[in-house]
Amino acid sequence: MRPVREQKLREIDERGFLRRLNPILEVYAAAMRPPYEQLPGRHTIMERHAAYPGFRAFVAERPRSFLAPAAISGFGYGFHGTRGQWWHDVVHQALVERGGPEHAAEWLADPFEVAELHVHPDHQGHGLGRGLLTSLCADRPERTVVLSTLDRKPDTPARHLYRSVGMVDLLTDFEFPGGGPLYAVMGATLPLSP
Repeated sequence: MRPVREQKLREIDERGFLRRLNPILEVYAAAMRPPYEQLPGRHTIMERHAAYPGFRAFVAERPRSFLAPAAISGFGYGFHGTRGQWWHDVVHQALVERGGPEHAAEWLADPFEVAELHVHPDHQGHGLGRGLLTSLCADRPERTVVLSTLDRKPDTPARHLYRSVGMVDLLTDFEFPGGGPLYAVMGATLPLSP
């Protein structure tokens, strides 16, 4: 593992997010290791998410130096979740099936949905994920925050991070339509626990 240089968290608007989308996608690919042919589709999804209501994004950047430009080592973004958004509708239906309409409404009537939160493997374990998550969720007007994360056994560092800020499992061993790995859907009321 390379030594970690100082990182700066920076909030970026929709335009800044779209300008940085290629390096953001590189961090996503390094952290998630998806099949290469899935990356163009992920790029399109991220572009679409940037136009969703209440969009908010942060990047962790290594500062620019005389010899090297600023480089993104992590990112996170989310938006106000509402009906008509694919993830929201799929999870809402699953929560209704598992706990009833009141249970689904408790979590998804007014959510901030964290769509992506990733740190490059060379920079994991230094608090960047926590900094990105807490920055994203700070001062949000929504009542809850929800997200999905890979549901691997034993628990991942990401699951430990989410639990440490008060998130609980809403769904486990959950398969999104179209197949793929199993996910856990987690949620917390806002503000997050310190």
